[in-house]
Amino acid sequence: MSTKKFLLQESDIPTAWYNIAADMKNKPRPILNPGTKEPLKPEDLYPLFAEELAKQELNQTDPWIEIPEEVRDLYKVWRPTPLVRAYGLEKALDTPAHIYFKNESVSPVGSHKLNSALPQAYYCKKQGVTNITTETGAGQWGAALSYAAKAFGLELAVYMVKISYHQKPYRRSIMQTFGAQVIASPSMSTKSGRKVLTENPTYQGSLGTAISEAIELAMGTPNCKYTLGSVLSHVMLHQTVIGLEAEKQMEMAGEYPEVIIGCFGGGSNFSGISFPFLRHKINEGKDIRVIAAEPASCPKLTRGEFQYDFGDEAGYTPLLPMYTLGHSFAPAHIHAGGLRYHGAGSIVSQLRQDKLIEAVDVQQLETFDAATLFAQSEGIIPAPESAHAIAVAIQEAKKAKEEGKQRTILFNLSGHGLIDMAAYDQYFAGDLSNYDLSDEELQKNLSTLEHII
Repeated sequence: MSTKKFLLQESDIPTAWYNIAADMKNKPRPILNPGTKEPLKPEDLYPLFAEELAKQELNQTDPWIEIPEEVRDLYKVWRPTPLVRAYGLEKALDTPAHIYFKNESVSPVGSHKLNSALPQAYYCKKQGVTNITTETGAGQWGAALSYAAKAFGLELAVYMVKISYHQKPYRRSIMQTFGAQVIASPSMSTKSGRKVLTENPTYQGSLGTAISEAIELAMGTPNCKYTLGSVLSHVMLHQTVIGLEAEKQMEMAGEYPEVIIGCFGGGSNFSGISFPFLRHKINEGKDIRVIAAEPASCPKLTRGEFQYDFGDEAGYTPLLPMYTLGHSFAPAHIHAGGLRYHGAGSIVSQLRQDKLIEAVDVQQLETFDAATLFAQSEGIIPAPESAHAIAVAIQEAKKAKEEGKQRTILFNLSGHGLIDMAAYDQYFAGDLSNYDLSDEELQKNLSTLEHII
């Protein structure tokens, strides 16, 4: 194994997040009130979110939002994160491509999710909120918010998708270690959860269901706010610390990425690595390709419809403009639990609509093939989610070899897989399989949408 790290100093941690919506020529369509179909104002979101987060969500004018000093101080616990030249992977592939990855797995909770968990907890605490709720798919977001809630003295309840609650018990343990209450979703503790279980007692859950439960609890609990780990624009904003650091590190390497890749569930780590580079494509016409790598079993960007839809299963959220598979979509039980979500964030959806980004779907077995090769060549066992980005990086490196061209590839290693070894055990035992979403099932879900666009 041969790698090279490009390291920054604490002083290089960004002092402001980058708001790509301010630079987009076609702004994301407005979030709508589901009853009136009128665009929401920040104050319409105040019952659900901390006020500052609601303002950030709808801000399409300010390209830079200052990072509070209290948040930046906590970022210093693990940021800046390394940028690594993956010589070992290049050698294994015998490719002329230069492959770099931003290693977000070095955070205290092992993933990029802490970049947004800390500011969300901070803004809630600053407003005097005492309790917060959230959902989590594979557990990375729940783990991150548990850490952040404890850092700011908040009580946290996490609805964890039931299949992951059982598949990934150690992520549940991490949340409980930091003092969070963890509930398997769907549960009997909410009206929306009881409805799902009444209709389908064996249902193993989805992020859409878990979001409904977390929102319901937040709205019914005094001095409580809801927080979200992906999809929404303020989450994408906070994650841009990843790409802003990577820009400086690519300069240190003397290269500029021609292809930028992130795995894709709702858009948080994908946006974090890509938005700072996309600003040069938008403002200067920089010739780069940006690729979202999503699971073939949950292919909203590759096979979904660009339409207004709810962000949750019960329909508690406002209507979001998104590439969606329909909010009632029940994803297959793949191990990349963080990518099992029916829709894409509104900013990413508009960028996809404007052909500023691409999307590729990847089968589960290919992602574990890629993860194993990466582990053997780079010494890091990646999370199943991150393995989607690795698989597409390998595809691009192989294309470079076929074409005989040197190509600079950058992907985001959004988290490690050390708590996902049960999934690797199943892979090595031959017990994992691919999942194909039929056109019939897809159209059944999409037919339920209101066609507003």
